[in-house]
Amino acid sequence: MTTPSSRRLALLAFAAAASAMASPQAMAQASGWPTKPVTLIVPFPAGGGTDAFARPLTAVMTKQTGKQFIIDNKGGAGGTVGATLASKASPDGYTFFMGAVHHTIAPAMYRKLDYQLEADFIPVGLISSVPQVIVVNPQRVPVHDLKGLLEHVRANPGKLNYGSAGNGTSHHLAGELFKLQTNTFITHIPYRGAGPALQDLVAGQVDLMFDGLGSSAAHIKNGRIKALAVASDKRVPGFPDVPTSAEGGVPTYQVATWYGLWAPKGTPKEIIAAMQAEMKKAFATDEIKSAWTGLGTSVPNLWGDDFGKFVASETRRWADVVKSSGAKLD
Repeated sequence: MTTPSSRRLALLAFAAAASAMASPQAMAQASGWPTKPVTLIVPFPAGGGTDAFARPLTAVMTKQTGKQFIIDNKGGAGGTVGATLASKASPDGYTFFMGAVHHTIAPAMYRKLDYQLEADFIPVGLISSVPQVIVVNPQRVPVHDLKGLLEHVRANPGKLNYGSAGNGTSHHLAGELFKLQTNTFITHIPYRGAGPALQDLVAGQVDLMFDGLGSSAAHIKNGRIKALAVASDKRVPGFPDVPTSAEGGVPTYQVATWYGLWAPKGTPKEIIAAMQAEMKKAFATDEIKSAWTGLGTSVPNLWGDDFGKFVASETRRWADVVKSSGAKLD
């Protein structure tokens, strides 16, 4: 015979079991994430485009939450070393991965990767998207615009070189695409990130770069390097005097470098939602809006599954570019 007391005990037992089953998510939500420092693995050395956006964003989110958001730079192999490390991180909501367009190029460039972007990560959101910019060291390449660069390259076949953030990065593929579309030859010199490549461009060790505008912005403004064109059909905010590739006579040359945030597979949905909420709050601040404008872009609005679909489309697009250009690992 079932008594009221036994029914109450059964209900209590059922509730306890349900609570235990949901404990990871429920505890994550109830714990007021974050309760300790959060690490963003940035798969390139300091000083590159990923860093240029990661640092102001983490600074604002640190203020918002009262907990440290820490950047951990893990460069190498076109960003794939950091991606591999991030894919193996604990999915406890305290490690995220700030990748980029480079990671949608890698599957077509590398025979084997120790991670799969779409299988091993959960897409959180787009952080920024900026056009590539063609920049030169004005001492090594004395030209004033894109037409002048083309004339200079054709008059000096095989003598110019361009630095990139590494094999299989957007800088590399942007250079190969430019060569394909303009029927020119420029030697590729891969680095372990955009930061080291830019240092050598400024120092006059390389001639030019096809860089993300975010990482080149400060050097363009202080005159250390010269921007010849942005690889887009419209001039960009913050750099109204830099003409487009179309204005320079190469209308088909359009390349953007974008950056996004992922979480290791298995990260609780509630924590991902909390991270998205903090990012949206940060994007709404004047501090981030001003920083993004200064880096040649505006704040985006692409989250979760929609960001994941965008990533999948970029992977297909860059696979076609790799095939058409014949780009290879140097």
